[in-house]
Amino acid sequence: MQSNQVIVTGGAGYIGSHTVVELIAEGYTPILIDNFSNSHPDVLIGLERILGKVPELFEVDCCDAGAMDRTISDISKRGNISGVIHFAAYKAVGESTEQPVKYFQNNIGSTATLLDAMERHGLQTLVFSSSCTVYGQPAEIPVDESAPILPAESPYGYTKQVCERLIQDAQASRPEINAALLRYFNPIGAHPSSEIGELPLGHPNNLIPYLTQATAELRSPLTVFGDDYPTPDGTCIRDYIHVVDLAKAHVAALRWLQKQSGVCEPINLGTGTGSSILEVIQAFETANGLAVPHQLGSRRPGDITAIYANAEKAKSLLGWTAEKSLKEALRDAWNWQLKLGTSD
Repeated sequence: MQSNQVIVTGGAGYIGSHTVVELIAEGYTPILIDNFSNSHPDVLIGLERILGKVPELFEVDCCDAGAMDRTISDISKRGNISGVIHFAAYKAVGESTEQPVKYFQNNIGSTATLLDAMERHGLQTLVFSSSCTVYGQPAEIPVDESAPILPAESPYGYTKQVCERLIQDAQASRPEINAALLRYFNPIGAHPSSEIGELPLGHPNNLIPYLTQATAELRSPLTVFGDDYPTPDGTCIRDYIHVVDLAKAHVAALRWLQKQSGVCEPINLGTGTGSSILEVIQAFETANGLAVPHQLGSRRPGDITAIYANAEKAKSLLGWTAEKSLKEALRDAWNWQLKLGTSD
């Protein structure tokens, strides 16, 4: 019989794979559920090189209620399930404005399906991968968890708001549930081994993978979407957090939830510092001694002006703070790109 099993939906994805590494380091047995619709099987090779073994994976669509029920049933027969960490979702703001139905069906549908399966099998602990996009454009920054949930600026942000509401309502109907709604800001970087990192399928929708691919001459120059925002240099400001720090926060949240009774807590995960797009480009160039080919473009639908975290709640509840710097994250991102290859 296995103990300390943790179901990780989307476990072959960017944040999921890094969290798998940290779970094993803390004595858990992660069981991955992923259908590779937004990830790649090669991630398992990288995980094996880091861990010395391939973590178990069920290739299942989290929106498939029957398959999810059978999978969780099989896992529960082998031992205790300590909790579920739910990553499985599409996550690109720009793409969501072009394909909103795809985002609603997958992100909201998978969460509803998972909650239903958890109830049938008596699972009570859920760590949810949420996002700072639930805040919309906040009136004050840094933003803390007491900020009002404003209208979402994108379909992606709306799906995270709905999923949070689903979890809150489920917890209200089943007080034995413990849930953490982890509202993280902008994950970047890669594992320092360069064995796993952000691996977007097709055209990158996030800043850093496009930046590294443009620098590697695999893409056209990076477009900075808008230089007329009311910020010091006119470009959007975000809170960039190293993915390893973020992964460790999920393990801290799981451990905290296991000591709680009937909680559903939103918790920001960020550094508490905002950096503009142009500042990120400059930091990458300083960290790696390379020029980033880039050009200015018009604003992109769905983007907000500025947001960064007040992460004091994570520190007080979870004992967690971000430790890695922006430059460290950007060095790790570039080393990961070198592992993947360049035009040379």
